[in-house]
Amino acid sequence: MTPLPLAPSSFKKFAEVRRKTLRVSQADLVTATCLHPRQLLPLVIQPTVDGIDVVSWATSNREYVEAQLLRHGGILFRDFTMTSVTDFERFMVAVVGELIAYHDQTTPRSPVTGNIYTSTEYPAAQRIELHNESAYAAAWPLKIGFFCLTPPQHGGETPIADVRNVFTRIDPKIRERFMQQHVRYVRNFGGGLGIPWETAFQTRERAVMETYCRSADIMFEWQAGNRLRTQQVRPAVARHPRTGEMVWFNQATAFHVSTLEPALREALLAEVPEEEVPKNVYYGDGARIEPVVLAALREAYRQETVAFPWQEGDLLLLDNMLVAHGRAPFVGPRKIVVGMAEPLHWQDMGHRGAEGQACHTK
Repeated sequence: MTPLPLAPSSFKKFAEVRRKTLRVSQADLVTATCLHPRQLLPLVIQPTVDGIDVVSWATSNREYVEAQLLRHGGILFRDFTMTSVTDFERFMVAVVGELIAYHDQTTPRSPVTGNIYTSTEYPAAQRIELHNESAYAAAWPLKIGFFCLTPPQHGGETPIADVRNVFTRIDPKIRERFMQQHVRYVRNFGGGLGIPWETAFQTRERAVMETYCRSADIMFEWQAGNRLRTQQVRPAVARHPRTGEMVWFNQATAFHVSTLEPALREALLAEVPEEEVPKNVYYGDGARIEPVVLAALREAYRQETVAFPWQEGDLLLLDNMLVAHGRAPFVGPRKIVVGMAEPLHWQDMGHRGAEGQACHTK
């Protein structure tokens, strides 16, 4: 599968591509279509008649939904009568199971109800690079859903990319180095930059945070002024537990300081040295990732990127290990809520952090 190349600033618009019907399921109640004959992501499921309860339909067709999610990586449920956070929560619990909390946070989000959260609360003008949710952490959700309550006036798409294809597009030499050395995520908390460690780890108790770090293969280092530095080494590549496919599963580009807009990056680096920025990423041995390598990784994502304008009531369900997501800049109010389910752990997949469970303080 080779999708049409997309420029970062001009995503494929939903209305600009011809749909190809794949099948009709359950007595013609819904249709399943693709945005383009050569692009499987995302599958679009829509009702053919009014008044269908999508929760009941999806519950009765869980095996079908799961099979299509594994094939396509993402499903967009559109034009159903979902209007509230409660509708979204009911759908997620019914289809993918109990929702999980957002721990080991790297971006600002607010709880809406239960384990439903706002999408990342970055300024509207800021782009969020493609990434797999919580790939830096000891555990991550296999499923993630996005629900549109208020679409923006312009922009604000949630670009997505199949990381099976991203993996194959990356130069084998680059892949091999990451597969051998992994990725080292470095975070600095305090000093008025980034989110506080109390927010990231959902506690104000140092002892609780330290216990979590030890259990999650996170090295930590206390510094003056209640500042904290953490480091965690994770794989850059994984094998999907259900399909057996190799996937590019990390946040090497999204975590890197170069992801910041040039003016913001220059202002930040004028304030603190690179090793003290709120978050950054290196090869697993601590060496800097070369700019040419970062450019190659971003190009692989770009060539697989697909996006569509949000519509009110849209629900996008992703397999988080098959598909990366991001956010385009936007104008006007935008309210997207997020739910995550089916936690997986690196240890369950046979990996322990390169530093084991060793943590230390200074």
